Amino acid sequence: MLFEPEIPPNTGNIIRLAANTGSPLHLIKPFGFELDDKRMRRAGLDYHEYAGISVYEGFAEFIEAHANKRLFGISKKGVRRYHEAIFEDDDFLIFGSETRGLPDSLKQQLGNDQILRIPMQAHSRSLNLSNAAAVVVYEAWRQLGFVTSNQ
Repeated sequence: MLFEPEIPPNTGNIIRLAANTGSPLHLIKPFGFELDDKRMRRAGLDYHEYAGISVYEGFAEFIEAHANKRLFGISKKGVRRYHEAIFEDDDFLIFGSETRGLPDSLKQQLGNDQILRIPMQAHSRSLNLSNAAAVVVYEAWRQLGFVTSNQ
């Protein structure tokens, strides 16, 4: 899930990631671009048709549609490393916007145990959003046995 994404090529890259891993992609508005932005489409190539994309007007609408699902927020302020989580098939991974990350209110709502981080060097600020998504999505998929729809 992308929470209020701002940069079209990142979202396009993540659409491509979702299509290639069989992961549904949930997008929470507001966006910093239009969904038909040519930069997003270029980054996603022709993968848009293969990715299951759902769009929500806000986080409350998402929660209403997916009550009782496990949610993991990804933040540099997380205590647990992403690979320490034991992922299940219906879990949601929440990535914040490129400039703001996840809001504190959302992190509080999830709770400390549900906030995961990707280890980085001490002087590093952050990873690119699409790179961070790839790291965590592939770990979750690895834990689930890399099951594909054509196996």
